[in-house]
Amino acid sequence: MDDQGTNKKNDSVSRRSFVKTTGLVTGGLLASSIPFEAMAQTGKVQKLKLAVIGCGGRGTGAAVQALTADPDVELVAMADAFKDRLEGSLNAIQEHFDGERKINVKEKNRFVGFDAYKNAVDLADVVVLATPPGFRPLHFEYAISQDKHVFMEKPVATDPAGVRRVLKAAKLAKEKQLNVVVGLQRHYQKKYTTIYDQIQQGAMGKIVSGQVYWNGGGVWVRPRQEGQSELEYQMRNWYYFNWLCGDHILEQHIHNIDVANWFIGEYPTMAQGMGGREVRTGKDHGEIFDHHFVEFTYPSGAVISSQCRHQKGCHNRVDEAFQGSKGGVVISKGIITDLSGAEKFNYSKLNEGQHDPNPYQVEHDRLFAAIRSKSELLADAENGAKSTLAAIMGRMATYSGDIITWDQALNSNLQLVPDNLNWNSEAPTLPDADGKYQIPIPGKTKFS
Repeated sequence: MDDQGTNKKNDSVSRRSFVKTTGLVTGGLLASSIPFEAMAQTGKVQKLKLAVIGCGGRGTGAAVQALTADPDVELVAMADAFKDRLEGSLNAIQEHFDGERKINVKEKNRFVGFDAYKNAVDLADVVVLATPPGFRPLHFEYAISQDKHVFMEKPVATDPAGVRRVLKAAKLAKEKQLNVVVGLQRHYQKKYTTIYDQIQQGAMGKIVSGQVYWNGGGVWVRPRQEGQSELEYQMRNWYYFNWLCGDHILEQHIHNIDVANWFIGEYPTMAQGMGGREVRTGKDHGEIFDHHFVEFTYPSGAVISSQCRHQKGCHNRVDEAFQGSKGGVVISKGIITDLSGAEKFNYSKLNEGQHDPNPYQVEHDRLFAAIRSKSELLADAENGAKSTLAAIMGRMATYSGDIITWDQALNSNLQLVPDNLNWNSEAPTLPDADGKYQIPIPGKTKFS
């Protein structure tokens, strides 16, 4: 994945890899230029209390970023389904800050279990939501109901029912003037925002087509352990189960689909495509595909070709490219050209000799600056929900082989995540007698 950050020695680490050393994400500490009125009078401002819900690598990294973003924020509560992950995360955060007085998570405020999030949210002013995305709608809904500012990871749901819950809570968050940042960090990345501004100023005309990619070798697998229940196994190996992850077209490729939506200024009205499992077919790979190709059509008539692949030994590319009525752009190159191919804008030349702030840190810098200043409201949740739905729509198209419309996806009865889960619950999806899970079959799988 591209989720990444930088430790105290500026060594690059995976944003999702669980941190076992002092290295955690603080790359924007020196690079950030976000002003804080509080910095001039640290002793006189309100200390903001932080809670982290979901204590894997992403939750750990986001906690460090949040604690780095503001001099007067304190981690007071943590929650996770698993005690070992919570304790490991807390130890890593403490080690990173090396005795700084930013961590005050008492034993009684370390909550474990499916309902643990409520206890942690109740103790905080700001919450980080970083569990597997299937739980995001429930956790976001509760955090907003309790008047908390939120940083939540993408995607924000795994099914249309969850998207609808997030959209409803997003509206309430705006009414309550609660800041919400979603981890679609390209919106906070200087290269992307600069190119976006160029496009808005007409540098390449109206976008008419594009290609977005997340092609790589795949991610971790966590094998089944002796004594695990089916539910615990799926929770530990969550990437391969749709109720928890939503497939890699949603969990990873949402970044690129979201950039298309953002740059075009619309959400797709229709998706059709194909996909399947050619390489990653083992029992440990659950029920998701290893490749998807989707054609998204937008209200303006723009058509975006979308590729994502988890197959080792193949060509890798994580990128976006767009063609307009006056030219085109490849984001990785940072170059806008006219229709003849002549260069019109080059981000590298514009930015020569400069170091871009870490966008993962900037997300948190902006969030805490908005909370402090009260002059700007960050409201990412609606876009996060709609880009989530776009990726779900693509998944529905590849799983079924049908054309799926925006309205069909938004109003679908599909609900993958059960209500009121506990450790005695049956897992939402079950293997057959041979230990294999049911795989969607294009032409047979249907959605309503």
